[in-house]
Amino acid sequence: MDGTNRIKAVELLLVAAFLVVATVAIIVILPKAAPASGAAGGEPEVIKQTASGPLTTADQDFLFKIRQAGLWEIPSGNMAQTKSNNQKVKEVGRILAADHQKLDEQVLALAAQLGVVLPSEPSESQKQWLAEETAAAPGEEFDRVFANRLRLAHGNVFATIAQVRAGTRNDQIRAFAETANSFVLKHMRLLESTGLVDHSQLPQPPAPAK
Repeated sequence: MDGTNRIKAVELLLVAAFLVVATVAIIVILPKAAPASGAAGGEPEVIKQTASGPLTTADQDFLFKIRQAGLWEIPSGNMAQTKSNNQKVKEVGRILAADHQKLDEQVLALAAQLGVVLPSEPSESQKQWLAEETAAAPGEEFDRVFANRLRLAHGNVFATIAQVRAGTRNDQIRAFAETANSFVLKHMRLLESTGLVDHSQLPQPPAPAK
């Protein structure tokens, strides 16, 4: 191979090497494709398709929360009948227990239709709240714990219900969210009517988006 041919061969090798490096750089720089579930965009994963529309992880979590609310609020309402000396607190407890009994029957029926297995016990936080109520001295101490723990819990689930109602693609979940929303709003008002809720201890609303 003469000198001219050698130079051409070297040039070809350099061009080939450059193309390889450039291809690797492009592959590294390009963003990865989002997962099929849409998780990268913050969207809930679809668990299954049902006759009333897709059922997502957010829909299922909503059903879980409603079920667990009943599992601790029914005992709380019943406890108010024996540990409170305040007739208003007793009445609020009675209404909450009765309403959650109805709501529990509805969520169990809906879950059975959608093929969702619901929890059989409260969450760890709810167990702690029940323990606080149990440990509280009868009378005013119990009343304060009862009103504030239940008001905080209703505020938390109220936000979840609003998000599910606004975004679910499942007709049955949407309708049940409206039912649950009416119960939760009613209960927040009832708990506040006792005059025992310390609003300064409730979470602040989120700051406006900029």
